Amino acid sequence: MSRTIRNRRHAVGRGRRGSDVDGTDARTPFAAGPRSVRLSPGDVLRLGLVGLRVRKLRAALSALGISIGIATMIVVTGIPASSQKGLLEQLTALGTNMLQAQPQPNQTPPVLLPPAADAMARRIGPVTRASAVANTHRGVQRTDRSDPSDSVGISVLAARDDLLAAVGGRVHTGTFLTPATDRFPTVVLGYQAASWLGFRQLPAGGPLPQVLIDRRLFTVTGILDPMPLTPELEQSVLVGWPAATLYLGFDGHPTVVYVKAREDALEDVRAVLPATLYPQLPGLIEVSRPSDALAAKRATEHTFSSLFLGLAGVALLVGGIGVANTMIISVLERRREIGLRRALGAGRGQIRGQFLTEAVVLSAAGGISGALAGALAVLGYATAQGWPPVVPLSSLAEGLAAALLIGMTAGVYPSLRAARLPPTEALSAT
Repeated sequence: MSRTIRNRRHAVGRGRRGSDVDGTDARTPFAAGPRSVRLSPGDVLRLGLVGLRVRKLRAALSALGISIGIATMIVVTGIPASSQKGLLEQLTALGTNMLQAQPQPNQTPPVLLPPAADAMARRIGPVTRASAVANTHRGVQRTDRSDPSDSVGISVLAARDDLLAAVGGRVHTGTFLTPATDRFPTVVLGYQAASWLGFRQLPAGGPLPQVLIDRRLFTVTGILDPMPLTPELEQSVLVGWPAATLYLGFDGHPTVVYVKAREDALEDVRAVLPATLYPQLPGLIEVSRPSDALAAKRATEHTFSSLFLGLAGVALLVGGIGVANTMIISVLERRREIGLRRALGAGRGQIRGQFLTEAVVLSAAGGISGALAGALAVLGYATAQGWPPVVPLSSLAEGLAAALLIGMTAGVYPSLRAARLPPTEALSAT
């Protein structure tokens, strides 16, 4: 009995001195258990790329889902934005920022605007252009043998030289009035008036045609393009301001003032324009309301296709589900690797970081490739349609941020599942 007790005490003493029964030092790291090593961000990134390098095809297909979603988002925002910009440029060219001011009709005595009414309008701060025309109350004929009724509906207007800039008009053929020609008997025909008088084009090298106004011949020097927002000018014959005074007895008082102003201040200009042109009785001056084209333009500026954005969201959701599915399968296939890493000292946080990094890198690769593909698609399509290409930077940033968010979201559950696997269970997996 005493010998047995002495042997047990001797064994305990050896254990306290740090050696077990088979001679292994209990203070060695293996006997004390593995200790976790802190990994740098670069190490975590390299570990996260292991699964992507080993399973390249699966990773590429998963990234493709994210790429399609991001590309769809870029395309469905970039193509409408390019189309919108092209439409806005066309609407602006029509003259959506233009107002017309004229005396109210049937006034006794008639209201006469000041001869310098257009110059007075230009002094309003937001006004960028102002010009004027005046009805000379004269008729026009093709020749002295033409029936006067053939020109019914055609007005003869005295016009300033800068009229086209104020109304956004363009010359179809020939030239417009200039300071060098506006004092001579020359005219420019509106598009509809030229058609009624039988003119389509002006001869390139031959003599210019003439029309008869108040029994005097006037040479036609130009024909205007259609101007949908100013149909009264389409149906008119325009004479230079000095020539109308000299040959047609024009009194110098304009009948219509055209004003072009900044779109954001158009309503303010409309409010002060009557008092500017006719301060003694502003109520006798009527100003046109902003063009319906401007309302359409403003509506276009705030309209996006929610259907297209919804499709982009669905594509991103499908891509995110694909990444999550890939990561879960990766966890199931790599349980032995997870168990071995845990047995060698990897902590749960390192396992979580490895799989979460893998998911984020996968989504980021898909997001970058999708953003590039979407931008190229928008550029090509807009160029083919003749639109100014627009790739919203906000869409690019949002797409990449969405890709990273999807990667993090899709990688949370697989990374948690991988971290919770006990080493013994993971190593015993087949």
